[in-house]
Amino acid sequence: MTGITWLGHGTFELVLESGQTVVIDPWTSGNPSFPAGRDFERIDTLLITHGHFDHIQDAVPLAKRFRPQVISNFEICTWLESKGVENTSAMNKGGTQQAGALKVTMTDAKHSSGILDDGKFVYGGEPAGFVLHFPDGRRAYFAGDTAVFSDMALIAELYQPELAFLPIGDHFTMGPQQAALACRLLKVRTVIPMHYGTFPVLAGRPAELAALVEGAGVRVWELEIGKRVEW
Repeated sequence: MTGITWLGHGTFELVLESGQTVVIDPWTSGNPSFPAGRDFERIDTLLITHGHFDHIQDAVPLAKRFRPQVISNFEICTWLESKGVENTSAMNKGGTQQAGALKVTMTDAKHSSGILDDGKFVYGGEPAGFVLHFPDGRRAYFAGDTAVFSDMALIAELYQPELAFLPIGDHFTMGPQQAALACRLLKVRTVIPMHYGTFPVLAGRPAELAALVEGAGVRVWELEIGKRVEW
């Protein structure tokens, strides 16, 4: 079993049976949906999908504090190194690498990726998602920020993920309607909605997605922020 904790917006903590702790897209300081008083006890692996502040804001302090293996694209890893982060492990789309007991494959995403650095934008490479290959053979797809795209069908064909983490807030990412199509393309049985409700403009809701996939055999797993579940 893997413990999954949604920490608001697009930030997640995964804890493998071995205790290995994986944090994805860390945004804690200034995140209005991050659980008050919540802190990390351990981070072994840090995954970053793209360079926007609401996905990378706390990568530098957390990386310096816990010294995890930091996985992102080449441009983001290079920027993090310039900030004093060690143990970066750059990759690019289509590649797979080992991260402790977890294997990580980088996939495409349809979004943008600029790093706001001291008031100026730094090129952050292209945005990405990840397929997570767990030691027990299960796979999950973490989409990051994206619109729906037809090559999600290739992700299904290549990796057969059972679980997908999909943004549904709309405006900056796909909303429920596109997420419902993503479910069909990915052929997943379970979807965890994310990137919604943080701000009023992120208006998509899990109930809307659930209504759109009703009868398709897809479970919309609405997590409570800060509450760990087992998968």
